[in-house]
Amino acid sequence: MALEVFQQYINGAFEDASETFESLDPATGVAWAQMPMANESDVDRAVTAAHVAFTTGVWPTLNASARGKLLYKLADLMAADADVLAELETTDTGKIRRETRAVIMYIAEYYRYFAGLADKLQGAHFAVDKPNMEAYTRREPIGVVAAIVPWNSQMFLSAVKLAPALAAGCTVVLKASEDGPAPLLHFAKLVDHAGFPPGVVNIITGMGQSCGKALTSHPLVSRIAFTGGPATAKEIVANSANNLAVVSLELGGKSPIIVFEDADLESAANAIVSGIFAATGQSCVAGSRLLVQENVHKQLMEILVAKAKRIKIGDPQNLETEMGPLATKRQLTHVQDVLDRSVAQGAKLITGGKSPAGFAAGFYYEPTILDCEGSLVACVQEEIFGPVLSVLKFRDDAEALAMANDSEYGLASGVFTKDIGRAHRFVRSLRAGIVWVNTYRMISPMVPFGGYGQSGTGREAGAESILDYTRTKSVWINTSEEPISDPFIMR
Repeated sequence: MALEVFQQYINGAFEDASETFESLDPATGVAWAQMPMANESDVDRAVTAAHVAFTTGVWPTLNASARGKLLYKLADLMAADADVLAELETTDTGKIRRETRAVIMYIAEYYRYFAGLADKLQGAHFAVDKPNMEAYTRREPIGVVAAIVPWNSQMFLSAVKLAPALAAGCTVVLKASEDGPAPLLHFAKLVDHAGFPPGVVNIITGMGQSCGKALTSHPLVSRIAFTGGPATAKEIVANSANNLAVVSLELGGKSPIIVFEDADLESAANAIVSGIFAATGQSCVAGSRLLVQENVHKQLMEILVAKAKRIKIGDPQNLETEMGPLATKRQLTHVQDVLDRSVAQGAKLITGGKSPAGFAAGFYYEPTILDCEGSLVACVQEEIFGPVLSVLKFRDDAEALAMANDSEYGLASGVFTKDIGRAHRFVRSLRAGIVWVNTYRMISPMVPFGGYGQSGTGREAGAESILDYTRTKSVWINTSEEPISDPFIMR
């Protein structure tokens, strides 16, 4: 069967790259598409196109309301094309079809939200301590943005970068992950159809050293927005020394879910299953550490094991499937390696722990639960990015808080309790950028997210995030008709 061919999008034109690579369908392990592999020359052309579009032509002359209307149109096109985008994302990443379509429909709301914010940017007027002077500030777009997203949720993670950047008046070079770039490369067609001027949005993909490094170190890049792993983030920070770009980093997590003895265990169990087994555990906010008060540990484990065993594993394109494959063979190998080391270190395998029977061709892995006596095991310390839940017991509030904060990561957390006072105490004390109380995995374009520690810096989504794509310009105006006095004549 002939491979489907995708192109990169630079300066308003679809084009082949000088090199290509094959993308595998995670459900079968078989190549299904040919992808463009951008090199340093391609990156330079894309960034140059974005710089020219930012400084000349139509884009800098558009008012904020006009930019917002383009984003509204893009949102409508995205919603109308949700089935195509969902099929491509499922084929290229293995995420189940019913999830990708629902998420894409909701992602359109992020573009609408920032479309509405485009003409809400405001400066400030100052009552300065100088006579005959007016002083005020303007919010102006920062420049060319390098937006880099991982494979696990490219459509969402690009929206929280692209939408505020465009609303603010920036131009963007968006690098899709080399693992599963199909939906974003197709998304370029919607950008083109929406009518954005050439060079305002450029979409490429390629490898880290030949594409990512060239992009993040390019002298014309003023802003870098990255989602991915801490190791790559540190390289990006080093690269940004070449251009002094403003950098935001949304990185990994080892998020704790804390269940107290007074919690509704059935409700908590549903949230836990969603938090770790949805998207096959390939989520930055996956609730991979479960902390359970000791006297409900046995009961909750029984509920979770039963739910895990009922999860329907299968073809991600089938709407009956509840969990699909991991995105890459590399990820499958990593998950098994962490599990094997954890068991060797004393973790007890309760369920799962292997590829399911009947799925040898794809990158499938069973929903897995490990019971751990302490935190000094690999599955508790390391981000696995797979369907593996590590369970630990705690005695009281103090021990729960200490265990929850015992991680270099700090992206998300969950607290399940009926005690409102306890809930507020944990909201204050947890070292995490998100605290969900009696729920998990809730998102909204109105609410920012981001991490502490090795989970990154900066925030995405929410009204304030658009400010990160602007610079403040201070303006002074002398209103006096008198000439400025000679500074060297003392009066």
